[in-house]
Amino acid sequence: MTNLGYACINMTLGKKRILTGRAMRKATLEEKGLAHASELALQNVLDLETILKWNVDNGIYFFRLGSDIIPWGDKIDITQLPDYDAICASLKRSGEFAAEHGIRITTHPGPFNLLASPREEVIQSTINHLEMHGTIFDLMGLSRSHYNKINIHVGATYGDKYSAAETWCSNFLRLSEGVRSRLTVENDDKASMYSVRDLYELVHSKTGVPIVFDYHHHTFCDGGMSEAEALELAISTWGNIKPVTHYSESKSLHESNDKLNPRAHSDYITNYIDTHGFDVDVMIEAKAKELALLEYRQLHKISFEKR
Repeated sequence: MTNLGYACINMTLGKKRILTGRAMRKATLEEKGLAHASELALQNVLDLETILKWNVDNGIYFFRLGSDIIPWGDKIDITQLPDYDAICASLKRSGEFAAEHGIRITTHPGPFNLLASPREEVIQSTINHLEMHGTIFDLMGLSRSHYNKINIHVGATYGDKYSAAETWCSNFLRLSEGVRSRLTVENDDKASMYSVRDLYELVHSKTGVPIVFDYHHHTFCDGGMSEAEALELAISTWGNIKPVTHYSESKSLHESNDKLNPRAHSDYITNYIDTHGFDVDVMIEAKAKELALLEYRQLHKISFEKR
């Protein structure tokens, strides 16, 4: 059965200031120190518990965790946070709740994560950021498998797609087992970047890293493959783990405004998501978050059962 998910922010609960993305500027960290970072992190993880319970009440069993749940968690020693024990206890409760109700939790660190960069400081920063996510997932007790994926892009070609992919694969080996066992890679939305075919040949074949198929990105970078062909190739990289796909639609088309970037995501989605007969989980990357998921489910008369 295909699970539909949404990313990071619950718009409904956000109106009540229930959110997991409380963050702060570096200057604030320097001014207020670890105590303030700890306070924000604790509020974030406690609210994660509330969001997961809301998801279950509304039949949503797939959720993407954001990168700001522990502010500056990739730059500080989180074990030194004053609320570290309480943060750990809350994350453990969320992980146990997810396991009990069959909730799939994943994450998608941002575009600044560049394992293919020629600059060592960028690579090290990327490693630190990915390791933070691996640590959070471990604290939640999530599986060290691609079921709980940590997804990124190759990021750039740096003038030579093949050389950049080799650098990515080499730096992949520098990651801990807790990150390598969860890492996935996603196709891009520019023709000069990495299609599913590119990722299969240049990354998966060398590292075994699964490919997350993004429907919207494929329309801009298809690698000479149809949607069904690219989806099938991506799915073939997942082994016995249920594959994840990403789905969004063009804001430009939704609003009939050709001045908008066609790659920008629409607030809601209307087209039926064609999985071409494959059993996959679909992360809906619409700006309206869970509201888009609920409307899509209603539009296409998709029923759900509370677990």
